[in-house]
Parts: sequence; C-alpha cells; structure tokens
Amino acid sequence: MEKCKNFLSPILMVFFIVAVFSCKNDKKEVKEEVPKMEEMNTSSMPFKPFKIIGIKHKVADYELWRMGYDAHDSVRKAYGITHFVIGRGMDDPNTVIIMDKMEDVKKAKEFSVLPNLKQTMAKAGVIGIPEFSFYEVIREDNSKINLRDRLMVTHRVKDFDAWLKVYDAEGIDKRMAEGLIDRGMARGIDDPNMVTLVFAISDLEKAKASINSEAKKKLMTEAGVEGKPEMFYYKLVD
Repeated sequence: MEKCKNFLSPILMVFFIVAVFSCKNDKKEVKEEVPKMEEMNTSSMPFKPFKIIGIKHKVADYELWRMGYDAHDSVRKAYGITHFVIGRGMDDPNTVIIMDKMEDVKKAKEFSVLPNLKQTMAKAGVIGIPEFSFYEVIREDNSKINLRDRLMVTHRVKDFDAWLKVYDAEGIDKRMAEGLIDRGMARGIDDPNMVTLVFAISDLEKAKASINSEAKKKLMTEAGVEGKPEMFYYKLVD
C-alpha cells in the first residue's frame, strides 16, 4: 500500500477522493430507493424452525385485556410458553391475535384447556370462545422494517410439497410488487397440510386487490388449496 501511495500525484489523489465520495453518494441514493425499509438482518446463523401457539379472540376493552394478559405471564412460562407477537385487527381493533412461542406442544395444549384460563380470560374481558391453533414456523424473515400492517392467510392444501413449488415459483419479488412482503410460513402441528402465511403490507390497496383477484384465486386452485382461505388483516402491537 505504501508503494501505491508514493505513485499517486496530488492531482491523481484529488481525482481518487472525488471518485470515492461519488461512489458513497451513489450507494446512499440506492438505499433511499427502498421505501420504509431499515437495515436488514445480516445474521449468518441458520434458521431453526420453532413452534407457536396462536390465540385469536375478541375483547371488550383492549387495555383492560392487555393488563390481564401481561399479569398471566408467569403461568404461561410455567407451561413453556413465552410472549412473541400481538396484533389487533384492522377492521376491529378489539379482535386480538396472540402468537406465543411454545417449548412443548403437549404442555401448551394442557394450558389451553386450563379451567382457570377461561376465568382469567373472562375477567380480562374476552368475548366469545377463543380460537387456539398450534403451528410450526418453517420460514421467517425477522429483518427490521418500518411496516406494521400485516395479513395472515390460512388455508389447507392437498399436498404441501406441490403447493410450495407453485408458491415459490410465483416468487417474493412478484408478491412485493403487489404490496405483500413475505414474513413467515408455518404448518399446522395437528395437520401439516394446514398452511399459514404472514405478510407485511407495503400497500394495502394493492395487497387487497391482489389477494382477492381472480388470478390469485386461480393460482391457489392450481396449487391445490382446498376451500376458501381465511384472511386476517391486523396491525402489530409488539
């Protein structure tokens, strides 16, 4: 490096500095072309599937319910369940979805039928019968983004591997152009052909137009989706 420095004349050095700063400015402009995106996760650690207990229900008052949920944390931990994600419905903010990590499926299922859990939920203002689901997350993008709007799509497929080929062939880039950013994929623990997808939404109008389009319905049918998919639009709370 010292030899190279000796060979550079003052004039060449000026041009070198200008070129370096020009490159830096160009890189900055490229970053700014990506809207609402923060620094991506550069971790080289391989992804490890993990298990989730999902709970969806309506509440009379979110703040009251949240206090009850937080106060119940020690009981969840005793059953190997830890807080992961909470979302509130876009159409009805009092419809809440909770996705917590679980260490043991059997213990998590025992937790879901505890008599005092029903009492705790009722005291916290839960309305109706809660929906419990048990998943294994097989794909996750946990890179940081500024978007908090989400879409959860749940459907059953005839053959998971056949469906996955069609889904991957459609591609992440195409879904991004439609306002949908892949965030997670999970399979039902009791029924592995029950698939749940989570997308971040960059453009709600585009996302709804795409997911409800005849082209998307046709693609799902060709991929082996059975019945009508369940769609839930929500906002991340934490």
